[in-house]
Amino acid sequence: MKIETVSIPVNPDESVSGILAAPDTLNHNSTTALVFAHGMANDMNHPSIAGVAEGLATLGFITLRFNFPYREKKRKSADPEPKLINAWQSAITFLRERPDHAFDTLVAVGKSLGGRIASKAVASGAITPDRLMFLGYPLHAPGRKEKLQDAHLYNITVPMLFFEGTRDPFCDLALLAGVFDKLTCPRDLEIIENGDHSFNLPKSDPREEAAVHHQVVEKCQAWLQH
Repeated sequence: MKIETVSIPVNPDESVSGILAAPDTLNHNSTTALVFAHGMANDMNHPSIAGVAEGLATLGFITLRFNFPYREKKRKSADPEPKLINAWQSAITFLRERPDHAFDTLVAVGKSLGGRIASKAVASGAITPDRLMFLGYPLHAPGRKEKLQDAHLYNITVPMLFFEGTRDPFCDLALLAGVFDKLTCPRDLEIIENGDHSFNLPKSDPREEAAVHHQVVEKCQAWLQH
C-alpha cells in the first residue's frame, strides 16, 4: 500500500492536510475512490477513519482522508458550515484532479460531523458523490432525541450506508429506523454491537478494535459491489 501525505488547497491562501492511500497493484476495486472527513473533536487520524481507509486501500480502493480547517489549526470549535462544505468540495476536487488516480465511482464518507456536512452538501447539490457512507451519523444530540437532524436526508437520491453502534448516544436506533422508513433512496445499515459513537467497545467485549474495522471494511466492500 502506498501512503502519501498531501496538502489540499481550500482557498487561495489556505490549505489542509490529507492522507492519500492507494494499493501497490491496482485491481477491480481501484475504479472506486472514497473521501473521508472526521468528526467534531477528532481529525483524519482517528482510528475509526484511518483503520477503515487503510483497510479499504489494501483491497484496492483509493482513499483520501482530510482535515477540516479548524482542526488543521488545532482549534476545537468547528468552522461555519459553508467553510466545512468548501473543505469537502476542495478535497473531492483535489482527488479528481490527480492524474495518477483515475476512478469511476466516488464515495463520500464521514464520521459524525463529517458525515452530517457531507449529507447536507449532497442534499443541496454542493457535492455530487455517487454514494454516501456514515461512520456514526449524529441523528440527535445526546439527550435531545426530540430534535433530529434528518430533514435534509429526505432530499438525497444516492445510496447511503450507515454504520451505527448500539451504545451511540447520538443515534437512537429506533429513531433511525423511522428515518429509514421515510427515505426514498437506497439505504443500508450495519450495526456495530456494543459500539459507541466512535465504535469503541466496552472492556467486557472480547473483540479488539481491528475486528470492528474489519467488519466495517467487509460491509463496505460488499455494499460497493451492489
